[in-house]
Amino acid sequence: MKVGIVGTGMVGSSAAYAMALLGVGNEIVLVDANQKLALAQAQDIAHATPYATTTSVRAGGYGDLADASIVIIAAGVSQKPGEDRLALLERNVEVFRKVIDGIMEAAPGAILLIASNPVDIMTFAAQRLSGLPASRVIGSGTILDTARFRNLLGRHLEIAARSVHADILGEHGDSEVAIWSWATAGSMPIIAFAEEIGRPLDVETRKRIAVEVRDAAYTIIEGKGSTYYGIGAGLARIVRAILANERAVLTVSQVTPEITGVPEVALSLPHIVGAQGVAAAIMPSLDDDERAALQKSAELIGSYCGNLSL
Repeated sequence: MKVGIVGTGMVGSSAAYAMALLGVGNEIVLVDANQKLALAQAQDIAHATPYATTTSVRAGGYGDLADASIVIIAAGVSQKPGEDRLALLERNVEVFRKVIDGIMEAAPGAILLIASNPVDIMTFAAQRLSGLPASRVIGSGTILDTARFRNLLGRHLEIAARSVHADILGEHGDSEVAIWSWATAGSMPIIAFAEEIGRPLDVETRKRIAVEVRDAAYTIIEGKGSTYYGIGAGLARIVRAILANERAVLTVSQVTPEITGVPEVALSLPHIVGAQGVAAAIMPSLDDDERAALQKSAELIGSYCGNLSL
């Protein structure tokens, strides 16, 4: 099955690399306004495939996205000095208008997977600009934050991160919410599990881990300029769930009619993801503090979404 990627900078190319090595999809088409960049990325990634899979990786234009099952959008502009967030958003919306027009003309049946930041607001914009059902416009959301959360918990508990089931919900950003009330490991509530093995998760430790998850991007950006490997793998995971119709439960972002009293907002909840996109959203049982934090996150995202020129 064909997967398109529009925007072949570090995030788009990392997603293509992860998919190629994992054998996610049998054809990946890279599209970029800078055609030389798209060609270079496609060739470089293709040269790795003889050691991994038979996935075809090539560069192309919008027309080459015809019949694509999924198109990842990783295009956007950078913030200018002194530019506020809403002005940046408006410029990115203009980029999305052109990108989505090109995608919809070539591949109107594709599911759109949004990776451009701020991802929740750009997911909202993409759904409105494309006119597609919300189920077919998916933001990468907090899939990376959730991976960071599970990684840090695994390290603290000295167990495999895959054995940890814990999620970050809400915004992919500073208002994200670490959910402790139903996090588990070894089929036990994670706090009880931690006590059982002598690696307690007291209040201070939980606060520290939540802050490390939230601030991970700042640490990485300070050290190397941007984050891309983690989100590249996360995008590959979402694509695999769609192509294989896994009906996997993933913390992706989607425009939802109402969350904690906030209407028409895109943020991350556990969603069932399969061949048709998002099959269902799951509103988990939260404690009072988690629910209040999720509401605050929804209100923050909604305030920006409501001011976009769409």
